[in-house]
Amino acid sequence: MNICVKSLSHLPTLEVVFFRSIVSLVICLSLLKRQNIPVFGNNKVQLLFRGIAGCIGLIGSFYTLQNIPLASAVTLNYLSPLFTAILGVFIVKQSLKPIQYVYFLIAIIGVLILKGFDTRISFKDLIIGLSAACSAGLAYNIIARLKTKEHPLVIIFYFPLVTLPFVSIFCILDWHQPTGTDWIYLLATGLLSQGAQYYMTLSYQHANLGKIASLNYIGIIYAIIFSYLFFEESLSYTTLVGIAIILVAVVLNLKTKSTSN
Repeated sequence: MNICVKSLSHLPTLEVVFFRSIVSLVICLSLLKRQNIPVFGNNKVQLLFRGIAGCIGLIGSFYTLQNIPLASAVTLNYLSPLFTAILGVFIVKQSLKPIQYVYFLIAIIGVLILKGFDTRISFKDLIIGLSAACSAGLAYNIIARLKTKEHPLVIIFYFPLVTLPFVSIFCILDWHQPTGTDWIYLLATGLLSQGAQYYMTLSYQHANLGKIASLNYIGIIYAIIFSYLFFEESLSYTTLVGIAIILVAVVLNLKTKSTSN
């Protein structure tokens, strides 16, 4: 999906989000109706907030993928587990151990190194990437709070339900007509992200958050390889050091067992 979004860098971010949302809406509605599952669920307020957080997170994620090197964009997006842990203190009442604050500091140092030595990342891009990761962390906490109270498709459905009305306004004002292979990339973005989001939601509802999140970081290895093979993006040693520091901080944090109040 990241490769597809990166390949659509010539299209406005909100337009890519628009098409991704349409694919998600069609798939969710058809599957929910086929399985006779109530579309709007039972916990509408929490689902609505999950939709808003998901909307902000995806827009920011797609923006960074389109505007900064792939590996750096994926690394910033994958800071979400740190925000998940911090927000979890307030949302799901999960306390943090003192050592975890040290890991957060290490991750911040990694971000500063990544920003400082990769001149292709502006301050605005950095803020948008961090905001996207924070919004994703909020969404994961809401999913964890809902647990098995809602069907995964219902949780996912609230994303396009919230996102489409918002991005449609901007698409009307700044429409760029997709051409040729753009349609293939747009369709692939919608299908791949829908499948990934469904299984991500399912796993966060049923499995240990830390163990699941740690598997996501294999994606950064893919991103480094793909950024070189598909986009000829080179990474300096200092940029790789920044990515490595962030990875170490996040993995150590995920391996630290948190206690619940």
